[in-house]
Amino acid sequence: MAEIVRMPKMSDTMEEGVIAVWHKKVGDKVDSGELMAEIETDKATMDYESYNEGTVLYLGATEGDAVQVDGILAIVGEAGEDYQALLNGGAVATSEPKEEVETAAPSAAPSEKIDTSAINAEIVRMPKMSDTMEEGTISAWHKKVGDTVESGELMADVDTDKATMEYESYNDGTVLYLGAAEGEAVKVDGILAIVGEPGADYETLIKAEGQGGAEEAPAPQVEAAPAAAAPTTSSAPASSTPAPAPAVATSSNGRVKASPLAKRLASEKGIDISQVPGSGEGGRIVKRDVEGFVPAAAPASQPAVANDAPAPVQLPTVVGEESFEEVKLSQMRKVIARRLGESKFAAPHFYLTMEINMDKAIEARKSMNEVSPVKISFNDMVIKAAAVALRKHPGVNSSWLEDRIRTNHHVHIGVAVAVDEGLLVPVVKFADNKPLSHISAEVKDLGGKAKSKKLQPQEMEGNTFTISNLGMFGIEEFTAIINPPDACIMAVGGIKQAAIVKDGQLAIGNMMKVTMSCDHRVVDGAVGSAFLQTFKSLLEDPVRILV
Repeated sequence: MAEIVRMPKMSDTMEEGVIAVWHKKVGDKVDSGELMAEIETDKATMDYESYNEGTVLYLGATEGDAVQVDGILAIVGEAGEDYQALLNGGAVATSEPKEEVETAAPSAAPSEKIDTSAINAEIVRMPKMSDTMEEGTISAWHKKVGDTVESGELMADVDTDKATMEYESYNDGTVLYLGAAEGEAVKVDGILAIVGEPGADYETLIKAEGQGGAEEAPAPQVEAAPAAAAPTTSSAPASSTPAPAPAVATSSNGRVKASPLAKRLASEKGIDISQVPGSGEGGRIVKRDVEGFVPAAAPASQPAVANDAPAPVQLPTVVGEESFEEVKLSQMRKVIARRLGESKFAAPHFYLTMEINMDKAIEARKSMNEVSPVKISFNDMVIKAAAVALRKHPGVNSSWLEDRIRTNHHVHIGVAVAVDEGLLVPVVKFADNKPLSHISAEVKDLGGKAKSKKLQPQEMEGNTFTISNLGMFGIEEFTAIINPPDACIMAVGGIKQAAIVKDGQLAIGNMMKVTMSCDHRVVDGAVGSAFLQTFKSLLEDPVRILV
C-alpha cells in the first residue's frame, strides 16, 4: 500500500528543506536504509535515508525546490498503484468520494470572462514613480471627467512616498472616469483613470478588472461620472483649434511653467525653455510645444552681443551600462536573516566595551605552544577565559524564555564560523572543564566541518554564550547581534599596538577590544560589567585560566 514520505525536521530550527540531489527517481526501487536524497537544511546538507520499502511512485519536488517540514517529500508503494488519493487528501480512494466529486463538479463551473476587446477605452494605471513606492495620493487633478487629454499633457499631481510628482498622460482621448478623488490614495498599478472615446462603456472595463483579481475602484463614487461626459463634444474642438502662441507662463515666483517631460526634451535639444510658447493649461509648456519649437534667428544688428555671450559648457557623454545579479537565498541565509532579525528587534540590546592588555597573553601563548600538542590561538584563550568567567558569573550564562529566565549551570560556548553562505555556530560543550589544547583541537575540527558542511545538528545546539571573533580580519572593534537563546554575545577585535600608561610612564602595549551585546531583559549593566572585569583579569594574567 502506498505511503507518503514526509520532509523530516533535521535540525531544531529547520522549517523547510531544499532538495539538493535526488538519488532515486520515479519508478526506482528503494529499500529501508537506502540513500534517497540529499537535503539542504538551514545548517548543513544532510543525507536522507528511506524508512520505506517499495517503488518510488511520486516525487514532491524537483532538485533546487523547497519542501516544508512535514510536507510531501515522496510517495512509495507498489508499482502501478494509484497514489492520487493520497495527494488529494491523504486517504485511500473509495467509490463514495468519487460520486461526490462527480456530482459536485458541474456546480462549480467557472464564470465567463468578460470580453473588453470592442471597448474603445483604456485603463490608465498608477505608475511606480519611485523604487519604494507602493501607492500614490492624488494631490490635484488637472483634468476632470469629460475633458479631452493628449499625450504629454499634465493630468494630475501625485504624492509619492518621496515627493509630489507630475503625472503626464500617455493616452489621447476623453477622460471617462477618475479612479480617486483628490486626497485619496491609489495602489501602484491600480486604476488611476479611464481614457477613450466619448460614450465608451468604461463600466465593463472596471467589471473585467475586478474579475481579473485587481483592486476594484470605488464604484459608488463613479456613478455620477457619466453625467459629466456629455459636454465632451463641445470641449474637444476647443483643444484642437490652433491658437496664437501665447506669452510664456510663469508662476508667482518667476519660474517657467512647464511639464517635466518638456523640460527634459528642451534640455536634450539645447532649447531655452523660457523662449518656448506654451499651449497647455494656463500657458503651460508641454511636450508638443518643445517638439514643434523653431528657435528664432538672432537679429543681424546684434552680432557683438552674441559674441560676448559665454559659450555653453559641453559635457562629455559618459557611456555606461546598468547591471546586477540576483542570487536565490539559500536555506542557511533565510534562517540567519529570520533568527537574527527576531533577535535584534525582540531583545533590547545594550553594549559594553572593554580594552584588554594582551602583553602577558602573548608571552603565555608562546610558552604554551612550545609544549602543546596542537597550536593554541588567541581565540582559544578567549574561549577558555570566557568559560571560566561564566562559571563565576552565572547571570550572564542565562537565557530568556518569555515567561521565565533560565540560568544554566553548564557552560557551552558557541563559536561563530564564517562560511560561504553565511555564519554557522558550532558549540564547544563544557568549555570550562577542558584544557586549552583540547579546546584548540575541537575548534579546529568543528571549523573544518562547518566549512565543508559536515556539521551535525547536535554539534550546533545547546550554546549558552557565543563568541564572534573578527580580529583575524583586521577589525579592531564591532558589535554583534545576540544568538538566541543566549542572553549575551561577545565581539572580539584584533590585537594592535597602542600607547599606554604603565607605571606612570608612556609605553607600547598590545591592546585588544571586546564588546559584549547583552539582552537587557536578562542581564543588567552591573552584571555584564562584573563579568567583563573577570574576563579581562584572566587574559591579562593567563596563569589564572589554568587554575
